[in-house]
Amino acid sequence: MFALFSTRRQAEITRLTWGGFQKDYNRVLVRDMKHPGEKHGNDKWVDLPMEAIRIVDSMPRRRSEIFPYSPDVITANFTRACRLLGIEDLHFHDLRHEGILRLFEMGGNIPHVAAVSGYSSWVSLKRYTHIRETGDKYADWPGLQIAIDTD
Repeated sequence: MFALFSTRRQAEITRLTWGGFQKDYNRVLVRDMKHPGEKHGNDKWVDLPMEAIRIVDSMPRRRSEIFPYSPDVITANFTRACRLLGIEDLHFHDLRHEGILRLFEMGGNIPHVAAVSGYSSWVSLKRYTHIRETGDKYADWPGLQIAIDTD
């Protein structure tokens, strides 16, 4: 759920730390964010939607990482869950695309969606402009309610 609502990539999620989370500013520091020209040292502050903040708030503070899991473990569990649910041809990275589409569908403007997704150019965001729906299609999603209820 965090990947969907934050639009973060799998490896980025595993590098998020409590020290880089600024709840008062609704943002988190993403270390070594994927960038075509910079492989390391591309640290960037990104905005977090309220749903993503609620999920972060529900996490125990046992380690310095907010989500103390390896990308391999996430991949294995995601693949297992998809198989168990009979979902075919869904990849973890698809959650990032769905999250960005959701931001636009809810009326987010280009600067806001860029601040959440970390994209720095309109060229990269253009692929999401074929949107027809409006509103938050996840507003009544049971999985989100579970995250909210754990607060």
